[in-house]
This record gives sequence, structure tokens and C-alpha cells, in this order.
Amino acid sequence: MPEKQEWKWKTLLTVAMLATASVWPAPAQQAEPLTREPLVLTLPQAVHLAMEHSHRLALARLAVEDSREEKRIARSHFYPRLSNSSSVLHISALQGVVIPAGALTRGTSGAAVPADTVRIDQGASTTYTSGTGLAQPMTQFFRIRAGVRAADADLHSAQLTEQDAEDNISLEVHQFYYSYLIEEARERAAEDAVHAASVSAEEARQSVQHGHLLTNAQLGTQASLLDKQQAVLVSRLHLDDITLKLDDLLGLPLGTSLTLSSADLETPSILPSRSQAMQMVLEKSPAVLKARQELKKAQAGVDAARDAYIPDITGIARYSYQSGLPFFTHNFGTFGASFKFTLFDGGAREARLHDAHVKLSMAQTQLAQLQNDVRIEIAAAYDKEEQLQQLVQVASLALKAHEETMRIEKQRVQVKASLPSAEVTAQSEVASAKVNLLGARLNLYLAQNDIGRLLGMKFQ
Repeated sequence: MPEKQEWKWKTLLTVAMLATASVWPAPAQQAEPLTREPLVLTLPQAVHLAMEHSHRLALARLAVEDSREEKRIARSHFYPRLSNSSSVLHISALQGVVIPAGALTRGTSGAAVPADTVRIDQGASTTYTSGTGLAQPMTQFFRIRAGVRAADADLHSAQLTEQDAEDNISLEVHQFYYSYLIEEARERAAEDAVHAASVSAEEARQSVQHGHLLTNAQLGTQASLLDKQQAVLVSRLHLDDITLKLDDLLGLPLGTSLTLSSADLETPSILPSRSQAMQMVLEKSPAVLKARQELKKAQAGVDAARDAYIPDITGIARYSYQSGLPFFTHNFGTFGASFKFTLFDGGAREARLHDAHVKLSMAQTQLAQLQNDVRIEIAAAYDKEEQLQQLVQVASLALKAHEETMRIEKQRVQVKASLPSAEVTAQSEVASAKVNLLGARLNLYLAQNDIGRLLGMKFQ
């Protein structure tokens, strides 16, 4: 039985070593030539690239231009309309004036006037008219002013949407950029862990050969090595996935290798206190500001619906030329005003006014709901930021503890009090602690940027 047990452990150990060799390529196999130089980027450059290639931002900017032109159209209704109308008409038959013979004779003496029946045509068979007129709205100013207010609210909403799109793109770039740096550091830490596991496996193999350890101990170190190699492969897969998403976000060809700089990432954001933020979020939150613009638009809609009961009075002035029309000089002018009022429209005005009041109530309710939502959101964001501050402190203390452990193990190895694997294991633990600290810090910056987005602040 002991011989069979020994043979079983040796078989399992051989399988584990073969698996290690097949999963983890040799250094010569890893050093394949790159077909493309990696693109070196800083965080501001990445944000700039994303802004340039974002279709969402382009659409938001086009929406701003559209709203700006709509406002110009609404404002143009304040001004008079100058127009020209010209025509050429041919009349198939004319009505003439017939004067019978002698109709104009006075008294009983003298010849008949006219001597014969006379027909006088009125106008010409072909007439030419041309008129240039000016129409100035007067009482319509009330509705026009309401329309301009509504267009102005749409413009401000579009500008807020554009700013929100920029903030969201910047936040998305920050998230992927930081995720890339964290995963890159995690991969390096995993490689250090593989190196430490390799040293431990080699020490276990030598100990088994010298009879200091049982074969199952060597098998355990091989299994640990496989776990560490698996972690490296998983980290590389995650890094490749993040790279593809970053390439797409930045408008780069998919598969472009990136080298992201970690410079200037540790500048802390200056945030207001929690009490100040609770007040600021009601005044500067993009969502609340857009809801207020919708409220202004709804109020303008109520005013426009109410002004529909005011008659339309328009001042008019026209200079005309004609040829062929009877009883008109060739050039003449007309001045005056027009009056228009709808007496009955089947209840449409009342319905529009009621609908405008309903939309106003909806806008008021939506604003109140958003104010409650942003209060909760900013409170949760500050809670998260405080927790991440604590996490950064804990991760910093953990890193110092691991660095002290590594220093002690290094001294112990120098005096032969510990095996070399203890030092490399401590080094891998330091690398892992650095990853944890980096992740905590970058997540803290993301949380601070998220607070800034809620408060309508620019990203640092």
C-alpha cells in the first residue's frame, strides 16, 4: 500500500507539472513581436479624444443649434412682415358703361348728346397689379412673448443636456481609464504572485527530493501556482476587454494597444461640505435645472393658451401699382388695421387652456420629485465618498504593514532564517496591497467626480 500511495502522488504531481507547462507559456513564447506601437495617452488626452468622437455629444450640440434657431424663429414674429404680391390677369369679358344717344342733352334745343349710343369699357382685358405691404402684429405680442419664453426654455434645456453629455462622457472615460490602470497593476501583482508561487514550488520540489516534505506538499504548491497563473490569465482577459471598450469610446481602431499614463491622478477634488452640497444640489444639479426649464416652458404654454382669447389686431400699410383696373390710379397706398377674432371653435381654446394647466401641474410635480431624488442621491454619494476615504486609509496602513513584513523577511533571508520564497511572497503581497490602495484611491476620485457631476461642477 505505501508503494501504491507513493505512485499515486507522483502521478498527480506529474499531471500538475504538465498542466503548468501547458497553461503558462515559456518566456521565449511570450516575447512575440508587436505589430503596432502602443498609443501613449494621458487622462486629459483620452477625454479630449472621446469628446471629439462621441456621437451622443454631437447630437446634443446639434440639438443646441436647433433650439437656438427655433428661438430666433420665435423672436422674428415680433417684427413686421414686409411682402410683395404681384399678378397678371386676363379677363374674358368686361362690364361696360352704356350711354344712350341724347341721354346727356339739356333742354329742347340743340343736337342730341351723344348723337349715338356710346359704350365705355371699364378697365382692360389684361390687368397688371403689384403691391408691397407691411403687416405689424399688435395684440399678438402677448402670444409671441410666451412663445419666445418657451423657446428660450428649450434652448437652456438643450444646453444643459449638452453639458450633461460632456460630463457623462468624461465620467465614462475616467471609469475605463482608472479600470485599465487598476487591472494593469493587478496583472503585474498577479505575475509577482506567480513568481513567488514558482519559487515556493521549486523549494517544495527540492524538499521532497531530500525527504524533508511529503509529495502531497509539493502537489499543493503546484496547485497554488496554477491558481496564480489562472489569476494572471483572467486579469489579462479583463484588461483586453477594457482596452476594447476604451478604443471604442475614444474612436480608435479596435485592438489598438494603449499605454496609459498615471501622472497627475492623485490630485484630490475640492468638494463642499455635506450641508453646503445639500443646498447646492437644488440650485445647480443639471437634472433640477432642466426640470425648472420645463416648468418655465409649461408656464409659457399657459400664458399662450390664455392669450388666445385676445383678438388679433394687425396694423397694415401697402403701396400698390396697377394697370388695367377701373377707377384706380396707377400708384396708390392703403393704410389701416385688420381685426380677427374666432367666435366659436368647438371648445378648442378651453381644451388647450386646460391642457396647458395640466402640463404645468405635471412640470411642478416632476420638479418636486427630482428635488427629492437629488437630495437622496447626493447624500448617498457623500456616504460612499466617506467610506472610500476610510478604505484609502485602511489600504495605506495595510501597504505599510506588508512593506514592513517584506523588510523583515528580506533580513531573515539574508541571515538564512527564512527561505527565499518568504521574501518573494512578501513582495507579491506588497504588490497586491499597492493594487488595493490604487483601486481605493481611483474609486475615491470617481466618487468625488460623481459628486461634482451632481453639483454641476467641472471635472478636474
